[in-house]
Order: sequence, then C-alpha cells, then structure tokens
Amino acid sequence: MAEKTVLIVDDSRVSRMLIKSVVVDRHPEWVILESGSGDEALTHVGEAIDLMIIDFNMPGMNGMMLSEQMKAHYPDAHISMLTANVQDSIQQRASALGIGFEKKPITEAKIANIMSQVE
Repeated sequence: MAEKTVLIVDDSRVSRMLIKSVVVDRHPEWVILESGSGDEALTHVGEAIDLMIIDFNMPGMNGMMLSEQMKAHYPDAHISMLTANVQDSIQQRASALGIGFEKKPITEAKIANIMSQVE
C-alpha cells in the first residue's frame, strides 16, 4: 500500500489524537502532520499532502477559509471538513468547493469514510 501524508487540523488536541489513532491503526505507514489552527496548517504548504481532515470552528482562520487556501495549493488532495458546526450554509459551501463533510462526533467509521477517498 502506498504511503500517504495526512494533515489533521483541529484546535482540540483530543480530536487530533482520536483521528490520528484511527489513521495509524488502518495505515501505520502513512505520515501524519498535525496543526492546532489554520495559520499553523499553512506552515505545511509545500510538503506533499494527500489528505486533509479539517475542523471548522477554530480560533483565527476557520476551517472553510483554510480549505479554500489549501485547495488552491493542493488541487489534487482530498479535503474533508469534520466539524460539529452543521449549518446548511457550511455544508453547501463545502459541496461547492468539492470538499467532503462529516459531522462530529469523531467515529472510526467517519474517519474510515474520509480515508477511503485516498486509499
């Protein structure tokens, strides 16, 4: 199985740990990058990234703004929003951008669904 690089962006360390544990259990060979904010995530631009799992509600730049910027840098990467903020307008914007959308709480099935986009 080919190695992939996953960027997990969530201001909750616990959420990042949960997502990371599911990814590592399924694909221990994959590289995991973590960021606690949108601004921190932008420091990874230039690295090869295949999959991004991004929360919406974060201090500073929200996940949609980050997704828009990352989509410009990584047009072939899969981006999924994983958030408790389930407003229709956010789901519609995600759909218009061509990014995935999953509602929290974080479950193994939801992470597996997101990962299936690049497996």
